[in-house]
Amino acid sequence: MIGVEVGSGDRLALGVLSQYRMATTEQMHRVIAPSVRIEQTRRRLARLRGEGLVDRITLPQAGRTRVWFPTAYGVQLVSEWPEMRGHRPSRTVSDPTAVRLKAGHTLTVAETALAFLEDARRHGDLFRPLDWIPEVHHPIGSGEAVIPDALLYYRRGPAGGDNGSMLRAFVEVDRATMGPERLAAKLPAYERLYRYVPAVSGRRPTLQEPTLEEWRRRYPLFPRVLFVLDGTGPAGVENRINALRSGSRLLMPSGFLHDVPVLVAPLADLLQHGPSAPVWRPVHDPDQRVHWTGSARPQT
Repeated sequence: MIGVEVGSGDRLALGVLSQYRMATTEQMHRVIAPSVRIEQTRRRLARLRGEGLVDRITLPQAGRTRVWFPTAYGVQLVSEWPEMRGHRPSRTVSDPTAVRLKAGHTLTVAETALAFLEDARRHGDLFRPLDWIPEVHHPIGSGEAVIPDALLYYRRGPAGGDNGSMLRAFVEVDRATMGPERLAAKLPAYERLYRYVPAVSGRRPTLQEPTLEEWRRRYPLFPRVLFVLDGTGPAGVENRINALRSGSRLLMPSGFLHDVPVLVAPLADLLQHGPSAPVWRPVHDPDQRVHWTGSARPQT
């Protein structure tokens, strides 16, 4: 019998690795047990490895950092848990070669998640490790889809509170591995998702049963869109923000930016000041500095 008990640290560790795809020892420690010594996290991961649920690789750069990932057996076990249904990672998550090739981007996504998690802990907001869900597939027709790096569920205020607002966000983490124009091309993709109504074969919409946008099946409100920039210096950040601003101008007639906050911030600012600080810049007006929880709507 595998020693992964409900509510235990082992269960959380395996769930986090399966959902985040991979993480370093330090990242795992900061997620699952920041109040204890890191040696306890190392022992926990070693125990899970001994049970065949996780494995690790050592990156040749970055001081020979150890990166942990779930095995196929670990993914199979996690996929049966009620809290993980519908979020099963791809098969390549358990392949050491794929882990090595994807480590740079995926570990940066995990670091972004940690920025939100640690900020929420400081402010008493409700954001659990598994409220960060990578790569949720959203169809937009013609065989295409929008797949953000992560979907974020965040509640302002403590658990059990009645006054906190529930926020959702699509998070795109950009490490400057693609040109600024390709980054800006993600904006119309999100606008298509906002408008996309799936065709139902053999049915026509009626007043009693109108056809709704696909996203309304999952979310009461369309999630805001957050771009997090890394992998380049200040000049590169400004170039990419300017590309997003240029792309946003094409969307102004549609009203998408009025309905959905779309913001951008460097990861360095999130790490230094915390995501709740006014470090975010609306793509339509990057001279502003706003909180990601606000509306940041263009003036009409």
